[in-house]
Amino acid sequence: MAGEIALLSNLTQAAAERKVALAVALTSYLPCTLAAMEAGLINEYAASRVFEATACVSEDVAAEVDSLLAGRFENRNPPALRRLVNSLLMRVDPEGYERRRQEKMAARRLEIRHGDHGSSTLFAELPSDRAQALYAACDRDALAKKRQGDKRTMDQLRLDALVERCLGGHGCAGKPKAQIFVHIDLPTLLGLRDNPGELTGCGDISPEMARAIAFDADSVWNRIIDEPMTGLPIDLGRENYRPPSAMRKYLQVAHRTCSMPGCNRPAQYTDLDHATAWKDGGGTDKVNLRPLCRVHHVLRGEPGWTFTTNDTGTLTVTTPNGRSYTEDPTGFA
Repeated sequence: MAGEIALLSNLTQAAAERKVALAVALTSYLPCTLAAMEAGLINEYAASRVFEATACVSEDVAAEVDSLLAGRFENRNPPALRRLVNSLLMRVDPEGYERRRQEKMAARRLEIRHGDHGSSTLFAELPSDRAQALYAACDRDALAKKRQGDKRTMDQLRLDALVERCLGGHGCAGKPKAQIFVHIDLPTLLGLRDNPGELTGCGDISPEMARAIAFDADSVWNRIIDEPMTGLPIDLGRENYRPPSAMRKYLQVAHRTCSMPGCNRPAQYTDLDHATAWKDGGGTDKVNLRPLCRVHHVLRGEPGWTFTTNDTGTLTVTTPNGRSYTEDPTGFA
């Protein structure tokens, strides 16, 4: 069947096989995903994200995850949907998830593919925490140079920073460690529970991985224990427009990522935006301030875009075509 589809639709054999496999999954053990697709809540690409994320487990486990997705498809883009599927897989099949994580870690590799015109591509498959740390370090180096007036693009600066770090160039000399946040609740940290942790910008991680990071004496991570924190300001009123470093860190911990629904950029690499503008009476406090990455911070001022925040600080974004998207900090609302 896949061969016939490929001939009739100008698809490659591999692409046709993927379409057939997706169709079989949707019509057998992913009925909720199929229903969401038929209702127009997601497209075929988003459905394929669910299928690919569950292809590593049995049909029974995949079906259980699919049932838990019911009512959660709306206003989720494909990356956000896949993150949710992975979080559900961790909860439905924790032992299998940890086994697959260990297998992935053992299979880590670096590959080079040489292309045309003197350009090559490096592919690295490695644990998410290490990948996030490498990207964050290069992003920080790039941002520092951009602020000094460097005319290279951020993509160019990040790549050049990676090369400098790997080859021992001046870009890595005396650099402070990148700010990476790993969230873990206290009972899980103490081994009393096995709740997933969260690697900011990546999503949920297994409790084993979170504990390993938290107790590593050489860890570069900022371990965030989810309990009331002391020593951080709660409200600065209208005495200051720019929050001090303590308030900034509090907001980074509280929001974790850019407040724009579907954006996973870690909060430590964002701007702090006043929900109610300072000139309109908005305060510099934990409810009125929220992290927005530079792209979405600029987008807020574009015609037709509306950013509204309720009393709890939850952000709803309305696009020029009238569709609304609401921030979901936990991913399980």
